[in-house]
Amino acid sequence: MNFDPPLETVTLLRRYKRFLADVRRADGSEMTVHCPNTGSMKNCVLDGEQPALVSDSANPKRKYRYTLEALQVAHGHWAGVNTSRTNALVEEAVRGGWIPELSPASGVEREVTYGDSRFDLALGPRNDPHTYIEVKNVTLGPGPEDVDDGVIAFPDSVTVRGQKHLTTLMQVVASGKRAVLFFCVQHTGATAARPADEIDARYGQLLREAIASGVQVLAWKVDVSPHRFELQSEVPVLLSS
Repeated sequence: MNFDPPLETVTLLRRYKRFLADVRRADGSEMTVHCPNTGSMKNCVLDGEQPALVSDSANPKRKYRYTLEALQVAHGHWAGVNTSRTNALVEEAVRGGWIPELSPASGVEREVTYGDSRFDLALGPRNDPHTYIEVKNVTLGPGPEDVDDGVIAFPDSVTVRGQKHLTTLMQVVASGKRAVLFFCVQHTGATAARPADEIDARYGQLLREAIASGVQVLAWKVDVSPHRFELQSEVPVLLSS
């Protein structure tokens, strides 16, 4: 995913009302930007001011023309916080054939329904996919006072929706089809991913049940820069509590 022009480096002043953030530009002026992230952004938004990246929609009619894309977090790393980018990053990698386990040869579909759940991607014909893929944006890294162990966790707040997705992925496997949970780890310090049992114990329990039932879990680290976001390399998923 290329950015032309490159993302603008600003300073985050505050995030508030969930979807808004105030930033200061290099010339000292301040503006409010859209923050497309429904999570808590724990350990992404830090105390005090911090470097950030914003994109320009180039649409003067938009109420908030600029969008918060990434934050410099603890230990000098960057985290991608625009969750609307996540599916596009994974889809780009799948279509490009970068993920060995997810071949695009039989077709790649977006937003495919199974039962009463909708999955982000699917492989195969839209009316009869053989593989259903749910994508999660993973950004919960160590805080400023924590050891920088590189283990990035999901979720950063209780996710009933995520729990439901795991249950449905298990139903997909039971039906004889393939189910994949894809952790898109938008954190440049990532060396591994894990379930955040301390935040949502039920999600962690269901994740382990899903894996035991045959749901495949993949995790890939994203390279974040003002010029490009791109899936860079696979990282292991750690399940020990």
